[in-house]
Amino acid sequence: MRVDESGRVIEWSPQAQAMFGWSPEEAVGRSVAFLVHETAADAVRRRVGFDGMGSLLVRPVLTGSSVDWEVRGAGHAVSDQDLAILQPLFAQSPVGLHVLDDQLRIVRMNTATRALRGAPVGRLVGQVFTEAYRLADPQEEETVARQVLESGEPSLNRLVRGMRVYGDERRSIYSVSYIRLENADGDVLGLVASAVDVTDRERALQRLSVLDEVHKKVGERLDVIAACEDLVDAVVPAFSGIAVVEVIEDVVRGEAPPLVPVDRDVPLRRAAFRGRVTAYPVGDVRHLPYGTPFSRVLSDLRPRLLPIDEDTLWLAADPPRADAIKRSGVHSLIVAPLALRGEALGVVSFYRHDLEDPFEEEDLALAADVCAHAALCIDNARRFARERTIAATVQRRLLPQAPTGSTTVDFCHLHLPGPEGGGAWFDVITLAGARTALIVGDVAGQGMAAATTMGQLRTVIYSLAALDLEPDELLARLNDTAVRLAAERAALPTGDPLHREPLIAGCLIAVCDPVDLTITVVRAGLPEPVVVLPDGSSSTLCVPAGPLLASTGNAPFPATTVDLPAGSLVAISTAGLAEKVLAPSAALRSVLDDGADRPLGELCDTIAYALKEGGWPSEKLLLLARTRTLPEERILTCRLPDGPEAAPFARRTVRRRLATWNVEEETAFTTELIVSELVGNAVRYGSPPLTLRLIHDAMLTCEVIDTAPSGPHMRHARTVDETGRGLFIVATLATHWGTRFQTERKTVWAQQSTGTT
Repeated sequence: MRVDESGRVIEWSPQAQAMFGWSPEEAVGRSVAFLVHETAADAVRRRVGFDGMGSLLVRPVLTGSSVDWEVRGAGHAVSDQDLAILQPLFAQSPVGLHVLDDQLRIVRMNTATRALRGAPVGRLVGQVFTEAYRLADPQEEETVARQVLESGEPSLNRLVRGMRVYGDERRSIYSVSYIRLENADGDVLGLVASAVDVTDRERALQRLSVLDEVHKKVGERLDVIAACEDLVDAVVPAFSGIAVVEVIEDVVRGEAPPLVPVDRDVPLRRAAFRGRVTAYPVGDVRHLPYGTPFSRVLSDLRPRLLPIDEDTLWLAADPPRADAIKRSGVHSLIVAPLALRGEALGVVSFYRHDLEDPFEEEDLALAADVCAHAALCIDNARRFARERTIAATVQRRLLPQAPTGSTTVDFCHLHLPGPEGGGAWFDVITLAGARTALIVGDVAGQGMAAATTMGQLRTVIYSLAALDLEPDELLARLNDTAVRLAAERAALPTGDPLHREPLIAGCLIAVCDPVDLTITVVRAGLPEPVVVLPDGSSSTLCVPAGPLLASTGNAPFPATTVDLPAGSLVAISTAGLAEKVLAPSAALRSVLDDGADRPLGELCDTIAYALKEGGWPSEKLLLLARTRTLPEERILTCRLPDGPEAAPFARRTVRRRLATWNVEEETAFTTELIVSELVGNAVRYGSPPLTLRLIHDAMLTCEVIDTAPSGPHMRHARTVDETGRGLFIVATLATHWGTRFQTERKTVWAQQSTGTT
C-alpha cells in the first residue's frame, strides 16, 4: 500500500487486503492509525490477526514535491539469510553465474566466470552473453535465451560448444542453463545464466562412446575387410575426421600374421578408408615406405601421437600420402598397430584436420584400446576365413571335378556357394543299360562338418550305384549309412561342437531310362523336380516325400515312375533355390518353362543373372538335365525260346547284329560267349519268359531278362567241378556285370567296350 504525508492511504493492494481484511473502497482515504486500531479491535469479526505476518518494509517515494510512503511485506525483501547465501554463491561457487538484462547483456557475474573466460570482470560486464563467450553458434543460443525471456520456462543443462581461442588448442564445452528473473510484481528483469565448463567430462564421455560404438559394430561380421570397414565407420567422425586401416596381405587371405618386427618387404592392403582425400585406392597392395611412423609402428607395436605441419620430416618418404594430408588440412595424427600376441596384423591411422581439436594423450590411450579390440575381431575373421577356405576347398574336391558324360543325358548345374561352404552336391552316374542316375543332395550346416559328411554320403552312393539297386532301395541303404553317421556324431564328447549339431540331410535320385523312355524318382526331403516336355509344357512331378536322411523311423522311400519323352528337361534343386525357380509361383519359373529348347548352360546363366541379390546365407544348387533318344537301330530286343535251344538262337542273333554294328571280330566273339553263358544260366535257373536285349551305346551291354526272383551267384569252381564256371567266365570277360531286380522280373547284365571299327 501507499500512504501520503498525512498518514492517509492512497493505494491499497490486494496483498494489503489479504493482510488487514479491508477492501480498497474501505481503506483508501482513511488514516493508517485508524485502520490498524480498528483491525486490532475488530480482529475477531474480521478473523485476522498480526501473529505470523512478519515484518513490513517501508520506503519513501518522491511524487512531485511530496513524499509518499510505500509499504510492502518483508517477504519481497532480501533477508540476512538470503544475503548470506548469495554472497558466497557469487564469490566462491565453481559454477559461472551471470545476471543478464532483458537485452542479454551481462550486468553481474561471479568469480568462477572469470576463471572460465580468463578475462577481468570489467571487460565482460556490458557484453552480450553469447559474444562474451564466443560460442560456436551464438545465434542459436540467443534464440533459446529469448524464448526463456518470453515464456518463463527455464532451459537447463544445454551443451554448448565454444570456438577455439587463440593460445588454447581445445574448444571448450559448457553446460548452460537459463532462468528468467522477475520482480515482485511479475515484471521481467532479465535472466540468470549459469555456465559450467564440462570439456573434460564430455571428452571422457565421448571417448567412452567411441569405444562402446567400436565394440558394438566391429566383430559382427566374420570377414577381415568387413571388420576394417566397420572400424572406420565407428570412429569417423566421432573420434577422427579421417581413418585408414591397412592390413597385412597374408592376414586378408587367412594366413598366419608375421611376428614383430615386420620385414619391410611384407605387403599391406589398404582395407578401409573414410575421409576426404585418399593417398591410395582401397584395395591397393604395397609395401610401407621405410622411415615413416607407419613402418615404425610395425617394428615395435608402440602407438604414436604426432603433430603434422609443413616441416614434418617423414612426409618426404611417402609423397602420395603427404599430398593427401596437405589437401585434407590434417594437423594431428595417431598411428596405432593392429597386433595380437606379439603378431602384427596391420596398422590404423587416425587423422584430425581443419577445425577439429588436436589429439591428446588420452586419445592415444583410446586409440590403443580401439585397435586392440579391432585386432581381436580381425584375427577371429582371419581364422574364420581360413576355416572357410579349407571347408570350401574340401567341398570343391569332393564335388564332381569332371562328371562323366552320358550319351543319353546332357546336364548342367548352377552352384551358389554359401559364405562358409556347405554340404550341397550333385552327381550324374552312368548305369547299365544306357540309364543315367541324376542325384542332388544337401547336408544341413556349414563348414568342414557339412563338407566331410557330404563326401561320405557321395562315396556311399557311388558304391550302392555299382550294385545296380533300384532307386528306392538305394536311398533306403543310404539312409542306413546316415543313421550310423548320426549315431557316431551323437557319441562324440559333449564338449565337441559337432556333438550338439544333429545330422540332417536330404537327397533326390532320378533314374532316366532311354530305352523304356521313363524316369524313376525317389526323394528324401528335397523338393519335387520339374519336367519341361519337348512341346514346352511343364509340370511338377508328384513324388511322395520320404523322410530326411538319418531319420530313425521306418518310413519308406516310395518311388514314382513316369513316362519321359526324349528331349525332356528335368530340373532338380535344393530347397532354397526351389522357392525361386521350381515352385509354381516362383519368380523364375517362367525362365524354366521357356527353356525347352534352350542350351542348358545358357539357361543356368539366365537364372544366375536373375538372382541378383547374392550373399546367400546357405548353399544353393540346381541341376538341369535334358534326355536324348537312343536310336532304335542301336537296340536289339528279342524273345528267347524257353529250352536249351535258347543259347544257340541267342548266339546267331547277336552275331548278325554285331556285324551290322561293325563290331570287331574279337569283341564279337567275346560277346557271343558272354551271351551264351548268360542265356544258359537263365534257362537252367531262371523262369520264362526269357528276353535278350543288346544295347550298343558307349558300352556294349548284354541283358538277359527272366521272371525268377532268385539272383545268380558267382562261384569259384574247383578243378573237378563240372558246373559253376559260367558267371566266372562272364566276370572275367566283361568290364562290369550285375543283376537288377525289378517288380516282376530280374535282369542279369554284362558290359564291355564296343571295339567299333
